[in-house]
Amino acid sequence: MSLFEALIFGIVQGITEFLPISSTAHIIITELLFGYNFPGLAFEIYLHLASVFAVMFFFRQELWAVIKGFFLYFSDKSVENKVHFYFALYIVIATVITGSLGLILNNLVVDMMKTPPFIAAALVVTGTALILIERFKEYGSRNEEKMTFLDSIIVGFGQTLAVLPGISRSGATLIAALWAGLERDTAVRYSFLLVIPVILGSAVLAVNDVSLAIWGAIGTGPLVLSFIASFLFSLVGIVWLIDFLKRGRLLYFALYCYLVAFLVFVFVQEVPPTV
Repeated sequence: MSLFEALIFGIVQGITEFLPISSTAHIIITELLFGYNFPGLAFEIYLHLASVFAVMFFFRQELWAVIKGFFLYFSDKSVENKVHFYFALYIVIATVITGSLGLILNNLVVDMMKTPPFIAAALVVTGTALILIERFKEYGSRNEEKMTFLDSIIVGFGQTLAVLPGISRSGATLIAALWAGLERDTAVRYSFLLVIPVILGSAVLAVNDVSLAIWGAIGTGPLVLSFIASFLFSLVGIVWLIDFLKRGRLLYFALYCYLVAFLVFVFVQEVPPTV
């Protein structure tokens, strides 16, 4: 892999990770366009880890408040600690649901997940869901203090679908949270913090996909560059989404998903495995 290709991979991952347009689909599309087809999802998850570090850096104060409040609640049951304690539980519940069901779903469709028709179809599903939530569901007003276990279950099931390339993780969690009746700010914060355990867990499960052949085909320099680019542009994507949701509409992301699905279905060809 050339340094230019590595830079493109990092930029694509960073920008698309937190927008509701499926970063995994965009990484796989980029692989196919460059003529790569790495087995498994090791490379995709490697780039996702950079995005996780970006979330942890950007939301470091919120993350620390949740962790601290969770443990302090055992000795100090103040209202603030109670909110953080239950918010942490909601993250755990959604993650457990995603991890358990995601393994089953992944095993059922793993052989077809990286094909252009599958990705195109999944992008259409993402776009349609964004339109439905934008057009037919009013946003809720419940914040972290008013969240319930049912909210975390709904979001957990929604996030499970993001195992499929083309189904956006951020889109699925945002749609599920908004449909459950959470306000936008709470839904966005919940979606961002949920990515941390999900990707870290996926990285552990992807160990079986890691081989010296894959990393040898990519190279140390490109790996480092793609990771740094993914981290930096993930920060850009986080700021962009937060700002966009304050002023924009989910409909624009839906139209983008439809456009990319059409282009993928018509122009992108499947390539044989690289290694």
